[in-house]
Amino acid sequence: MTDALDLKAKLGLDVFKTGGAPHIRIREGQERAPRLRRMPSLCPAGLYSEGDGGAITLTVDGCLECGTCRLVCGPEVLEWDYPEGGAGVQYRYG
Repeated sequence: MTDALDLKAKLGLDVFKTGGAPHIRIREGQERAPRLRRMPSLCPAGLYSEGDGGAITLTVDGCLECGTCRLVCGPEVLEWDYPEGGAGVQYRYG
């Protein structure tokens, strides 16, 4: 039996609750860091994008909290904390 839902449809069933402050932030002056420039192709949720002039921007809504960016970029490039209690991703599909 094949599953009728593709990955995007399954992710669309998840609920993302934002807390107070974003749990991931690009450190000031690191918008063009070589490690950060890899994130548009590595983030499974597609939260990173390259803007005009090559600066990387981040939108935290929809974060899967997988830790990929934390491992790739490290604390020198990103400030990464777990979301506040009750915030973050709530998976709806196994």
